[in-house]
Amino acid sequence: MANKGFSLTDINRIYAQLVCRMSGGTRLKIYRKLISLLHNRFSLMDALDRIRGIITNDGKNPDEPMALAILYWSRSLQNGNPFSVALEGWAPARERLMLSVGDVSHLENALENLIKVVEGTNRMTAPLVGAVSYPMFLSMMTVLIIYAIGAYMVPPMMNAAPNTRWTGSAKDLVALSVWIQDNWILAFSILPTLFVLIYFSLGTWKGKTRAMFDNVPPWSLYRIFVGVTWLLAMAALVRAGTPVSQALRSLRHDASPYLLYRIDSALVYINNGDNLGEALFKSDLGFPDKEIIGDLRIYSEMDNFQGALDQMANEWLENSVTGIEQKAGVLNMVATLFVSGVIAWSVMGTFAMQEQITKSMG
Repeated sequence: MANKGFSLTDINRIYAQLVCRMSGGTRLKIYRKLISLLHNRFSLMDALDRIRGIITNDGKNPDEPMALAILYWSRSLQNGNPFSVALEGWAPARERLMLSVGDVSHLENALENLIKVVEGTNRMTAPLVGAVSYPMFLSMMTVLIIYAIGAYMVPPMMNAAPNTRWTGSAKDLVALSVWIQDNWILAFSILPTLFVLIYFSLGTWKGKTRAMFDNVPPWSLYRIFVGVTWLLAMAALVRAGTPVSQALRSLRHDASPYLLYRIDSALVYINNGDNLGEALFKSDLGFPDKEIIGDLRIYSEMDNFQGALDQMANEWLENSVTGIEQKAGVLNMVATLFVSGVIAWSVMGTFAMQEQITKSMG
């Protein structure tokens, strides 16, 4: 039979999948409703039907993207698949992982763990983006200011006194003007290229040398973000009854090369009988954090390790959000001072040029 291509049903499903994957907040709302209904002894199928009925306004809007998502989840469940498999294509791998590992006989508990990890990650995202994006914006503004000065402000003044022998800051300003006009492509490409290289290095650069740069922004901010997210996921999986070694292996599936290298380094020692804290210490990568590693070395041998790990993850989340906001403030201040310094230098150079032009005409 000839392939007839995509049908309207296929297009609606693909669109619904796209909307569902991009609507993290909406997914969390559905998970919360599922938890409430499951706690009240609804079956998973009945709970999904109730939620779908609300979204479709009792069937009046059956093609609502999230309603279609729930419909396909229900069909997958009817085919005998677990909920984590039903979400395939509809939710990120990290969310499905949290529902597939450990004791998931009580789905509401797994969903509560999932929500806790996702909300923790989201709390880290906003200050992290702020810490990086504003200094990048100011850096590009600096380049634009320098270009405007060199290409539009200085040349008319040079033409007004072509035989003037420039000195001091005026000489520097003239030299900058000549360079920026000859190399404007280079001037505008340096920072974007640098930002792109740094961006790709965050998740891919992974070895011992990287461990040294993990103490310097922006790599240190990425280490904190990944470390907190990883520790929250570890705490949720261990709390759900997953052994540490299995939890580590599970978290490999959704890991960047950076995180994968650190997990695999720890697993070498875990497989040799070391606890989590000792394994991270012997890895000598400073991940997720030296103080956290020290605490894990103490608590890994204690009876209430699950509770201690959960408490550490949540405390580190709170401290990290505050810490990143503080670092963002410092970075923003440095970037602002740099832009102000460039403007001040250009103004002084302009006054110096005017003064030397006046002298040459006198």
